Amino acid sequence: MNKDLLISLKLTLTTMLLFGVVYPLLVTGIAFVVGPGNGAGQTVSANGRVVGFEVIGQSFVSDRYFNSRPSAVRYNAAATGGSNKGPTNSDYLAQVEERIVEILARNPTIKRSEILTDLITASGGGLDPHISVEAAKIQVNRIATSRNISKETVVNIINKNMEEPLFGLFGPSRLNVLKANIDLDSNR
Repeated sequence: MNKDLLISLKLTLTTMLLFGVVYPLLVTGIAFVVGPGNGAGQTVSANGRVVGFEVIGQSFVSDRYFNSRPSAVRYNAAATGGSNKGPTNSDYLAQVEERIVEILARNPTIKRSEILTDLITASGGGLDPHISVEAAKIQVNRIATSRNISKETVVNIINKNMEEPLFGLFGPSRLNVLKANIDLDSNR
């Protein structure tokens, strides 16, 4: 029995050392060498100051901005994750319905059937900085009206900030909400 206990302890300590120390240090080292921003991420700046990160979403609720995808973690990068509520959960369905009602109230020119899922459901990580181009386009009237600018100007901002699918093949085109909102502010 003592022999089995000693083997178990050695295996546990080896595993803890390998996966708790060596592997994280290796991945961190690789990120510092080849990762964007030397592993610290790619920051987004406006007017000479950092206003966010390229791959971390933020909350935008003003009618003057493109609205972000909802977040189950309130855009807290230290607490990434989804709500873990399934499509039959009554609390989740009530939350989605509240989001639909809010979108319809703030965008009176659209119909319920035109609301896309990325405007009413959170992503798995809760920090997605992107919405679909179609989700951005249904917000054009509201933004143009609230800023007193042309719809064409807002559409041009969408087109300028549209990101193509990975290798032009995987997934739909998408809009980085933070970058598009910065462009809206710089277009006075």
